[in-house]
Amino acid sequence: MTEGEPTITSDELKNLAAWHQGVRDQFPIVTGHPELAYLDSAATAQKPRAVLDAVHTYLTTANANAGRGTYPWANRTTALVERTRRRVKEFLGDPDLDPDPAPAPAPGRSAVHFVGGTTEGLRTVARDWLTTHLTDGDEILVPYADHQANLLPWLEAQRLLAERGVGVRVRGLPYQAESGDYDHRALAGAVGPRTRFVAATHVHHVYGGDMNVHRIRAAVGPEVPICLDAAQSVGHLPVSVAELDVDFVVFSGHKALALPGTGAVWARNDPARGPEFRPGGWQGTPNTAGIASLEAALDWLDTAGTDRIARWGTALAARLTDGLRHLAPYEILGCQASLAAGSPVQRRHGIVTFRHRDIPSDDLGFILFGHGFMVRADSLCQAGADETDPKRGSVRVSVHAYTTVEEIDRLLSVLTSLA
Repeated sequence: MTEGEPTITSDELKNLAAWHQGVRDQFPIVTGHPELAYLDSAATAQKPRAVLDAVHTYLTTANANAGRGTYPWANRTTALVERTRRRVKEFLGDPDLDPDPAPAPAPGRSAVHFVGGTTEGLRTVARDWLTTHLTDGDEILVPYADHQANLLPWLEAQRLLAERGVGVRVRGLPYQAESGDYDHRALAGAVGPRTRFVAATHVHHVYGGDMNVHRIRAAVGPEVPICLDAAQSVGHLPVSVAELDVDFVVFSGHKALALPGTGAVWARNDPARGPEFRPGGWQGTPNTAGIASLEAALDWLDTAGTDRIARWGTALAARLTDGLRHLAPYEILGCQASLAAGSPVQRRHGIVTFRHRDIPSDDLGFILFGHGFMVRADSLCQAGADETDPKRGSVRVSVHAYTTVEEIDRLLSVLTSLA
């Protein structure tokens, strides 16, 4: 966890209260069910009215196939797809913006490719890019305690290369057991002269911590490509590819307020770090309704302010962890030094995961839904977790801009009654 960041106090929540109310009112499913508290935004985020309206408008005024016709609806759909590619670049702070309207991606320039979500995007990078240029004896570093979607594709790439007679060694990123963060001191020892690629995560889907990717770049040097799983950061906090210095950013639209079934791979395409990224095979019809929702979601996020969304989520997470740490039956996963309200280290980015020492996590999830709380309760798709072991399960609370202080306080009240 990062040292020296400002602490979060209740003043942050008070300062953002008026902003929050205006934001919450824009989510029909949330305001339409005041008896329920949706606390599973790390799994999928709810959609603001602007996104729903954009999809309805597209489907009722311009629904057609992109790049397949010359009539007005097809032209408008083609323009939507290309406009949204540029919009993704803008949202990610890409300094290599294409002209508007954007032409076909040019060699040596960054590019955005639409995919069905983070899992498909990471697998596309693994199968269609990584396997094209590794040679026998190369090594890659991958995260063995992050989401399975950021581990299994790289193991699949190793298997595919082995079938061609190319032996690639897969090494695990080292972790700090006490925090769940990457062990950046040990990482320097894991990097060797044949290290050709690193897969990492921006914000951990269980612990909620920023995984300090800048330290990975410092350890591996300027030439090794880094692929970043940004499923829990894009749409939740500001993300700048100019600052991150990674080569791929992969994210899901549905976690960033857009519809399910859409996402993007941003590729730097720096010739010094590898060949240009081009998804293989015939791409077929893109998810145009999903792309319309993604453009609207990014516009909404910019208007609402990802910095304010991040501050709100971090403050709510701090309020929850500060309450939970006083309840002996609960074990909070992740960095223990960040639990106190006055902690000087980095706080959780809107994700708090915990266990009850006596109540199995799946049972606790059912109990909480009986009180109107929708949370995630299982092994959270974490690589290395045994889905059949009830002791490995946990309850994850994940918030967004529409989550209220009252919901967190009410949750703490119910958890206290179960202590």
